Amino acid sequence: MDSAGGERFTTFIQGAIMLEIPTGRLHTNCAGLARRDMIKVGSLGLGALGMGALGMGAHAVGGLGLGQLLRTRAARADAGLATKDTSVIWLWLGGGATHVETFDPKMTAPAEYRSVTGEVATNLPGVSFGGNFERMAKIADKLAIVRSFAHTNSGHSGGTHYVMTGYDNRLADNGAVPDRPGIGSILARQRGTNNSQSGIPTYVRIGGIYADGPSFLGTAYGPFDPGGEARQNMALVVGKDRLDGRRDLLAGIDNVRRSVDRSGLVEGLDAFEQQAFDIILSRSQQAFDLKYEDPRVVDRYGPGLGQQLLQARRLCEAGCGFVTVSHGGWDMHSGIKTAMDTLGPALDRAVSALVEDMAMRGVDEKILLVVSGEFGRTPKINGSAGRDHWAPLSTLALAGGGLKMGQVIGESAEKVDVPKTTPIGPQDLMATVFQVLGIEGRVQYVNQAGRPVYMIEQGRPIEELV
Repeated sequence: MDSAGGERFTTFIQGAIMLEIPTGRLHTNCAGLARRDMIKVGSLGLGALGMGALGMGAHAVGGLGLGQLLRTRAARADAGLATKDTSVIWLWLGGGATHVETFDPKMTAPAEYRSVTGEVATNLPGVSFGGNFERMAKIADKLAIVRSFAHTNSGHSGGTHYVMTGYDNRLADNGAVPDRPGIGSILARQRGTNNSQSGIPTYVRIGGIYADGPSFLGTAYGPFDPGGEARQNMALVVGKDRLDGRRDLLAGIDNVRRSVDRSGLVEGLDAFEQQAFDIILSRSQQAFDLKYEDPRVVDRYGPGLGQQLLQARRLCEAGCGFVTVSHGGWDMHSGIKTAMDTLGPALDRAVSALVEDMAMRGVDEKILLVVSGEFGRTPKINGSAGRDHWAPLSTLALAGGGLKMGQVIGESAEKVDVPKTTPIGPQDLMATVFQVLGIEGRVQYVNQAGRPVYMIEQGRPIEELV
């Protein structure tokens, strides 16, 4: 109940978009509508949520209504500035997965360098993966493996910052905050924080990763966390004394729709205000919930990581542009064979299920999967039967995105320690992802010092992929 006795429904999406639909009849106008009947689509919190769609700085825009944001996006489309509807799922192997036991087993190297889990032949002639990846080996024609990815920071936070943002930060491992935005936040700044059709957040993270945030772009462009309070805020909230259970809640929404339709208010709104109304009362949040997925598909992905990747695929199909999935445990300083025999098969099952599912659903042209960590592992097995941090070489696995699959890019040196050919760095990977997402390679934003800076300064899309 509001202070004047009228009943109302209130909903929040990402803690930012508010819809208030008062249903109490107080003062009517000539059309028989009460002023209190009017739909109120509130401001997009902090005034910043509209900036990505507008290409403005924080000083250039105040609070924008959702309808105004949608109108602006339509104007951009009319001007030829429409964004692509592509998406990226970034699977982060936190801790730094070994490049040798995953995608570059190098069985021709001396025994202390080669894969301790052996190798398995793929369906690409002459190409093998680590011994734990039998399922992925069978779909290698749907993958692109980069064996020459390298950078210069072997610290966990520093390496993560380098790969996630394209820039080194030598203070990261001493507790410094990220000084560059991650790709997901850049995309949210470009497209706007929510998909204009479905209302799904543009950038979602499943598990936190250092440097996966907005830095100087501002908190409005940070990732939406479905495991946090923001996810709960996507649900419609009403007083406990008003509705009992989900059935009554849905019935209440239906009644609101019918009431508004009878009044002629929805028809009286312009198309974009109506779209705003529909987004907020839509069931887009179902994309987060696997109970709406075919149980056979859920089983195919497997538990744990598989469920997270399935959720990521559902989110991308619903309009999300960038999803990070954090899967840790790869910091294998000792007992690497035992650790790989535990983590490897689960990764193999989940990734192969996602890649096959994307192909069967026909979304492999629009969704790009990137599998990476912060660095590789030392080429030589240490005294504890493990491998230590090693930034000079690691591997990448990619699938989909309309890129050229079924190939291995780059070659490692004889002892799997550095690239032998085609060195590829974080900004090259970033530029490739930008191209898939439709982000202009020389885009600039104003940093914390008030200066415009390029998001990519030297990287170029990986030539063999595009």
